[in-house]
Amino acid sequence: MFEGYIFDLDGTVYLGDELLSGSERLFRALRELQRRIVFVSNNPTRTPDQYVEKLAGFGIETSEHEVVNTVLTTVDWVTAECPDARVFAIAEEPLVRALADAGVDLSEDPAVIDLVIASFDRSLDYAKLQIAFDALWRRDGTRFVATNPDPYCPTVEGGQPDAGAVIAALEACTGRRCERHFGKPGEVMMNTALRRLALPASACVTVGDRISTDLAGARTAGTRGALVLTGETDAATLEALGDDERPDYVLERIDQLLPAHEWERRAW
Repeated sequence: MFEGYIFDLDGTVYLGDELLSGSERLFRALRELQRRIVFVSNNPTRTPDQYVEKLAGFGIETSEHEVVNTVLTTVDWVTAECPDARVFAIAEEPLVRALADAGVDLSEDPAVIDLVIASFDRSLDYAKLQIAFDALWRRDGTRFVATNPDPYCPTVEGGQPDAGAVIAALEACTGRRCERHFGKPGEVMMNTALRRLALPASACVTVGDRISTDLAGARTAGTRGALVLTGETDAATLEALGDDERPDYVLERIDQLLPAHEWERRAW
């Protein structure tokens, strides 16, 4: 048992629009045990309040304080570290709106752009790439960051190109390198999650389905790591891991996170 739990969402709690087996009863039990919970996601196409609404639709009650995603971490970083920057974001409406609502100066003029943000953007077109290219190519001082490093976003059908694909395109054409991102497994995301829990890392566990983000994020934060085999990672991939990459716990389904005696005590 842990005092604090950091949960990935897609592939761990649900997959697309389907709640994964064991999720609802696990969170009901954790609430009864008064454990602290934070949900973390690298997906920048929803705001925290939209995640609260989606989870509620599955019967999982939570609050905005318990949701940390890359819309939140990106906006927090920009407003704290680059408050006067003129920003161009290759991004979908939730992130663009959140930046504007936070008072960030958004621009599509490459001659004045101070910061380019690469993100998951299903409305990506050549015009957006050209603006970002011109801003990074022509202005030595323009900074280059990203919401998250994921090469693709898992879906029920397979996957969609994610922010990592946009990063790669800009790096290839400009010769520039993305200096940082604000998702798992980076420090910005994981430190934000720990601050929300207000617990030492040693009292927490990070739970997810991806080795490169969720388990790596557990190492970044200093928590234990639990891998659930309901998303990206299968048993064959797990078997191929080196000893230093293996998770502390491997779960066939998420409710195995609680010890068997806890379920026997509840009889549900």
